[in-house]
Amino acid sequence: MQYEVKALSPENEIIALVVDAQDEAGARAQVEAQGLYPTRLAPVRTFRRASGSHGRISVVLFSQELLALLMAGLSIVEGLEALLEREGGARLRGILERLLGGLREGKRFSNLLSGQPDVFPPLYVGIVRASEGTSDLPRALQRYVDYQARIDMVRNKLVSAAIYPSILLVVGGGVSAFLIAFVVPRFAAVYEGTGHPLPWMSQVLLDWGKFAAAHGLPLFVGALCVVIVAGMAARAAITKIGFATLLGRVPLLGPHLRIYQLSRLYLTLGMLLDGGIPIIAAMETAGGTLTPAMRERMIRACAAVQSGQSLSAAFQAQELTTPISLRMLRVGERSGEMCAMLTQSAAFYDGEISRWIDRFTRMFEPLLMSAIGIVVGTIVVLLYMPIFDLAESLS
Repeated sequence: MQYEVKALSPENEIIALVVDAQDEAGARAQVEAQGLYPTRLAPVRTFRRASGSHGRISVVLFSQELLALLMAGLSIVEGLEALLEREGGARLRGILERLLGGLREGKRFSNLLSGQPDVFPPLYVGIVRASEGTSDLPRALQRYVDYQARIDMVRNKLVSAAIYPSILLVVGGGVSAFLIAFVVPRFAAVYEGTGHPLPWMSQVLLDWGKFAAAHGLPLFVGALCVVIVAGMAARAAITKIGFATLLGRVPLLGPHLRIYQLSRLYLTLGMLLDGGIPIIAAMETAGGTLTPAMRERMIRACAAVQSGQSLSAAFQAQELTTPISLRMLRVGERSGEMCAMLTQSAAFYDGEISRWIDRFTRMFEPLLMSAIGIVVGTIVVLLYMPIFDLAESLS
C-alpha cells in the first residue's frame, strides 16, 4: 500500500512524498529512516471506478486485461508481468509489484488482493478466493466483469436520464436570469420616460429587474453562498445516512430505489453462489452492497438462514422480496437452481427499473420544458404588456 506523507526536514521545511509500505507504521519508519519527521500520513487510493484518468484504471479493466492474458495461455504470474511491463503509472506499478512479489513467495492470490482493501472490494476478493478451490480463475474474472457490466448498465441509464433535464434547468435558469438582470432594466428605463401607468404585474417585474441590476454582485454572492451551504448540508447528510438512503426518502424515488437495491442484491448473491461460495458467506458479502437499512435486514435474514430457515422465508420475513421474486425463490429451492432463479429475478427487476426510467423521462422532460417555457414566456409577455396598453391608448 502507498501512503502520501507530509514530513518536516531537519531544515524545518515541509516535504511531500509517497512511500510504499505494508501499513502506516512501516511508512512512518521509512520516513524517519530518511531523517524526516512525518506530520501526516494518508493511504493513496489507487483504483477508481471511472477509467478515464491518467495512471488509474478500474478493477473491471484490470480484470478484463488479466482475463485476456489468461485466456491466451499465460499463467497468472506471466499475465501480471505483462501488465507490469506495459504500465507506466507509478501507483499501479506498485500494486502489480506487490501482487507479483507475493505470488513468487507462494502466497494465495486472494490473500494478496484482500491485503489491499482500498483497491479490491470484498466482493472481488470473495469470487477470486472461491475460484482458487476449483482452479478456474478466468471464469471468476469473467463472472465479475459480467456482473459489473449489469450493474453499470442500470447506473448509466439513470445518469443518462438525468443529463437532459439538468441541461434544461441550467439553460432555462440562465435565460431567465439574463432576462431579469439585463433585459428588464432596459425596458424599465424606456417605460419610465413615457409617464404612462404600467400594469401591476409588469411593474412588479420591472422593479425586480431594477433591483437585480442595482445589486447584482450581492445577489450573486448570496446565491453562491446558498448553493455552498446547501451542498455542505447535502454532503453532511450523505456522510451520515448515505446517498442511497437519502434518495430513498424521496416519495417518488423510494419504491424504485428499493427495487434497484433488490436487483443488485439478487445479482450479487446469484454470482457468489454460482462461484461456489457458501450461502452464509455469500449473504454476508452481498449485504455490503446494500444501504444501511437493508443491510440490517440482510443480517437478520442471514441469522435466520443459519438457524435453519429457508432463504425464501427469511427474505420474506425481512421484506427483501416482491411477490414475483418470492415465487421464483421457492421454485429455485425446490429445483435446486437457486443461482438461476436469483439471476432471473435480478433481470426482472432490471427490466422494471428500465421501464420506469423510460416512462419517467417521457413524462418529466415535456413537463420541465413546459415549465421553463411558461416562465420565460411570462417574463416576455409582462415586458410587452405596457407597449400593448400604450398602443391601445394611442388608437
